[in-house]
Amino acid sequence: MAESIAGVQIPDSPLAREATELVREAAPGLLFDHSRRVFVWGALRGREQGLRFDPELLYVGAMFHDLGLTERYRRTDQRFEIDGADEAREFLRAHGITGEPAERVWTAIALHTTPEIPLHMAPEIALVTRGVELDVLGIGYHAVTDEQRAAVVAAHPRPDFKNRILAAFADGIADRPETTFGNVKADVLAHCVPGFERGDFVEVIKNSDWPE
Repeated sequence: MAESIAGVQIPDSPLAREATELVREAAPGLLFDHSRRVFVWGALRGREQGLRFDPELLYVGAMFHDLGLTERYRRTDQRFEIDGADEAREFLRAHGITGEPAERVWTAIALHTTPEIPLHMAPEIALVTRGVELDVLGIGYHAVTDEQRAAVVAAHPRPDFKNRILAAFADGIADRPETTFGNVKADVLAHCVPGFERGDFVEVIKNSDWPE
């Protein structure tokens, strides 16, 4: 029987079950629980907004969105969001999902830390961001009911989540600080990594090779 959390049915297809096990094996419990909550929050926000979305694609987007923070899947030459996006696309292709649906999931993960833009895109893209924003930033906290919140947290607890997720962010990107230029993760390194100096967009322009 398929699992249901706060009235949201967790996808139970072979693809979804394999995605669940992949993330469970690769990610610490902190990120696994966070990713599952992101799916449920996204589905609840989608229901509230009357959006039609593919639950399976949303599930893969939510489950893979922080895979680039894990030791197994992190790289050092690109943003962690792209690590997870690339793995999700390859995972979907291996299961026969190609073309636009696979690219939709790639985009959902790649843009999940880019404010506002994903909210104007396909529902699965918007709802991965909605789920992340609710779980990490508290944006949309009151768009779900107290009962829904309690049910989700009962299924996937978040003890000391604020501090632990910041530590996970810092650990996952500390060895590629240049990838935080112009995005919100520079704030994490500024708080968590002594000596970090964020890039300055204005200085990049002024110091480019162009003479004027």
